[in-house]
Amino acid sequence: MSQQVSPTTGKPYGVKRVCETGGLARSTYYFHGRERPSDSDKAGTSTRARRGPVPAVSDEDLLEAIRVVITECPFTGEGHRKIWYRLTKVKGLRVARNRVLRLMREHNLLSPYRVPRGQKQEHEGQITTTEPNVMWGTDGTKVFTAEDGWTWIFTTMEHWNSECVGFHVCKSGDRKSALQAVIMAVAEVFGDVRQGIAKDLQLRSDHGLVYKSEEFQEQVRHWGMTQSFAFVAEPQTNGVVERFNRTLKEQVIYGRWYRNVKELHDAVAAFVIKYNEQWLVERLGHMSPKNYRRQAAQEDAA
Repeated sequence: MSQQVSPTTGKPYGVKRVCETGGLARSTYYFHGRERPSDSDKAGTSTRARRGPVPAVSDEDLLEAIRVVITECPFTGEGHRKIWYRLTKVKGLRVARNRVLRLMREHNLLSPYRVPRGQKQEHEGQITTTEPNVMWGTDGTKVFTAEDGWTWIFTTMEHWNSECVGFHVCKSGDRKSALQAVIMAVAEVFGDVRQGIAKDLQLRSDHGLVYKSEEFQEQVRHWGMTQSFAFVAEPQTNGVVERFNRTLKEQVIYGRWYRNVKELHDAVAAFVIKYNEQWLVERLGHMSPKNYRRQAAQEDAA
């Protein structure tokens, strides 16, 4: 019907006009117009030909070529773009990049599947300590402000009583800013920042660039500290500071609006004082970090 010529215009009616007149969706028209498998093919696959021109290389041959390229490649983890380049420029195959991507995805050959995972490190111990100044944890988190945009909050925690011993709020999350939270902690706990003041204390952090920078590591060694890095992709191994940052956001960040770094700093400073004095830690017998420290001092004095 769509190919019939209108006696008025002398042009074919067309699929669109026929479907609108008959109240039929064009997708339905095209669906019923597709080739159907014969009765002998109903139990098997359809004999309908692939749409478009027949490719020079079949999917089976192309998949085999992809596997060969991956095997011969001197590097691991190359994506489908580089595989496609090697197929076309090195092997001389004329294939579309999206077709290579489809085959690699269907057969789990994309780079995340090919990168060796290695043996996962299992954390079976504990990171809390029975004495103070054995291990601290430090980390940073980002908060958005109206005028200054993204800002950083760096914190340092005592693993013994979950006390926040240092923090720093700033615009730039670089190594100097990350170090400020630790400097504050050293000055607060030891009363000085001279060389060797925090001898044998472990400083737990993730593998962020700020913590692995030369300046940060040199300063840590200057105090006599030893850096202790959390396991990759296991934030629970730096769980004391991670839990504090979550509490901080829940109490003073989420649902609140801050104009700039100064307003955010004032809010964080007030919360740190309130947290250390009043936040109840279950593993401490529902005591606050400061009260637990005072009780420990009284027991030592007795």
